[in-house]
Amino acid sequence: MLWVKSLHLIFMVTWFAGLFYLPRLFVYHAMAGDRPSLERFKLMERKLFWGIMTPGAVLTVAFGLWLWLGWFRGAFGGWFHAKLALVALLAGYHLWCWRLLKAFAAERNTKSHVWLRWFNEFPVLVLVATVLLVVFKPF
Repeated sequence: MLWVKSLHLIFMVTWFAGLFYLPRLFVYHAMAGDRPSLERFKLMERKLFWGIMTPGAVLTVAFGLWLWLGWFRGAFGGWFHAKLALVALLAGYHLWCWRLLKAFAAERNTKSHVWLRWFNEFPVLVLVATVLLVVFKPF
């Protein structure tokens, strides 16, 4: 099970790398004005979302379920329910990124680079909260 736990952590890092970088690409995309830059950002965003971020999310959840079913078998406290809520929030954020990706691809983005900078900070808060929950198991 240590292999499963390691893979869960590796793919969680992969997912978060995408969650941190994709909104930053959106910031730069929103500020770009020339056609080559706009097309380059569309390509980078699509490859990051579908090639790194989404597989990272799916594999994080898959290995997390494997841990839950194979190792712990439901022996959890309230911290685990809080962690699941945070993962659900991240999944929602991931889907929101997908909507933004589609808007940028269709050149219909309405968000400013300032709004996108604030949007970019959300996964940092979730990461800190999740790590603290898992390490300290406060309840």
